[in-house]
Amino acid sequence: MSEPDLNLLIALDALLAEVSVAGAARRLGLSASAMSRTLIRLREATGDPLLVRAGRQMVLTPHAEALSQRTQDAVHQARALLSPVTSEADFSTLQRSFTIRANDGFIEAFAAPLIAAAMAIAPQLRLRFAPKLEKTAAHLREGTADLEIGVLGEMGPEVRVQALFRDRFLGVVRAGHPLASTLAVSAEQYVSFGHVVASRRSGKSGPVDLGLAALGLKRNIVAVVPSFPAALAVARSSDLVALVPETFLANPSEPQASAPYAFELPVPTEQITVSQMWHPRLEADPAHRWLRQLVLTVCRARVPQSG
Repeated sequence: MSEPDLNLLIALDALLAEVSVAGAARRLGLSASAMSRTLIRLREATGDPLLVRAGRQMVLTPHAEALSQRTQDAVHQARALLSPVTSEADFSTLQRSFTIRANDGFIEAFAAPLIAAAMAIAPQLRLRFAPKLEKTAAHLREGTADLEIGVLGEMGPEVRVQALFRDRFLGVVRAGHPLASTLAVSAEQYVSFGHVVASRRSGKSGPVDLGLAALGLKRNIVAVVPSFPAALAVARSSDLVALVPETFLANPSEPQASAPYAFELPVPTEQITVSQMWHPRLEADPAHRWLRQLVLTVCRARVPQSG
């Protein structure tokens, strides 16, 4: 009996993840015709069509869906087996790339110290920060992300989670704003100015709006932007009030005179817990375990109250 071509395993993983010959070809750096020939070989090897047409789209067969998770795990295990052995105590020669999905606020606040700490120990390491546009475990499951950082969402029961720090929201205005001279901003003063909020969802209400509604008040939201850095940038150049996580405001290099003014919200809101999440296949990987500890150390050094 001839040995199977294990290169087909990589192609199968790409096809099952992309559910598209063209998408799998792009992922593997092949031409569409070469990927089509590979699909024919995969069908012969598995005895199943794998991808079939449904209207204008391709869909996975039941057998292909059953293979999907097992194929991902097999590919990751194979790559781990063929990676250079790394000593737990010495990462100075580690040549590896890690992808971290996080929102813009986390990247702006923590990426620089995290990169510096990583380079001091593993100078040949590469950290790739990818935007986190939605809360999903798909990137961890498919191996397109090594770590997911943010507020826990619907990530699935198998995903590992570790709390990094607790954060809270503050009101923020530009230096010299009328509210910047107020010791304690009242709810009435808070709603007397227009607001800019960071949201990728169509809905604009949140805990602050619920608290204001209980007082019979409502914010006038005049702008919605996709990220906290964008909200802060708008607030810096206008009289609008932004809502930003406290950790995002920590910038010791910024001149005090131009720093935005942050104040306690006039209504109570719960703190949020920022966590790092990863797939269990990487649980025991020495380099990944080291990276997780480094992220934890950097975050807790920057946010001491998280303990």
